[in-house]
Amino acid sequence: RRAGVDGVSGGRAMTVYVDDMRAPFRRMVMCHMIADGDGELHEMADRIGVARRWYQGDHYDICLAKRELAVAAGAVEITWRQCGAMNYLRKRGEPMGDPATAVERMLAVMGERKAAREAKR
Repeated sequence: RRAGVDGVSGGRAMTVYVDDMRAPFRRMVMCHMIADGDGELHEMADRIGVARRWYQGDHYDICLAKRELAVAAGAVEITWRQCGAMNYLRKRGEPMGDPATAVERMLAVMGERKAAREAKR
């Protein structure tokens, strides 16, 4: 099931995700918000009132109150492991895809990259 901010990229639905990380920062507790692409990520940030200064180049750091707003606006809840794997895949030009298989797919990509490096030796 794909939920999230309504957006289109190449004819497919776009999704915003929030992870379950809990990192203390000053008087707040923070988590991550990521998306299939920057457009829908910034759109969700604007929708829930998150300032662009929290944008980290590929994700937003958001407090738990903003996380609740994002979920209410359609963001999909994922684990911090899934978030890390999906971000890894996106940074390497791979589709983020289904969170349920993200860690497995990341490990496969890492294995392929390692095999390619070793083959060049």
